[in-house]
Amino acid sequence: MPDARIHIVTAMIATFAISSAYPMTSMQQQQGSVSAARTMVPKKQATARPDKPAAHRLVIQVNQNDSAVMNLALNNATNVLDYYRKKGEEADVEIVAFGPGLHMLRKDTTPVADRIHAMTELAFPSKIRFAACGVTREGMEKKEGKPLELLPEASMVPSGVVHMMELQEKGWSYVRP
Repeated sequence: MPDARIHIVTAMIATFAISSAYPMTSMQQQQGSVSAARTMVPKKQATARPDKPAAHRLVIQVNQNDSAVMNLALNNATNVLDYYRKKGEEADVEIVAFGPGLHMLRKDTTPVADRIHAMTELAFPSKIRFAACGVTREGMEKKEGKPLELLPEASMVPSGVVHMMELQEKGWSYVRP
């Protein structure tokens, strides 16, 4: 297993080195932004976040179909947002569900729909978002032979893991409950 980690780290370093050596042109960046925007449009338009990013930004991973893990992730998000609210500081939290954790955002299987709704509509509007992995959704739909309906609070991202990685590259902190 340590050998696999070395290979992953080496691949990540190589990717970074290549992307740094060959930066995208402004046209490529614009095309990438348009493409990403098309694939990340949520079913329900979330309340827009302010133009200025929050001082504190946290991405939380949920990759297990376990209500205790889902509730712990929601507790972590609540604690962070409450803490900074009391200090008078801005914070944003994004919970990314992928693999078996996608059940957290599936309308038919989530054990935490009421909490998610309360957090996004009442407690922390525009401060918390939920991202659903498109790769996982596609696999589940193929396996189950039917389209999956997500909670209206969930937005789709092409890949949950890539989305988390990109948020971390932009300075977001990461927690796995």
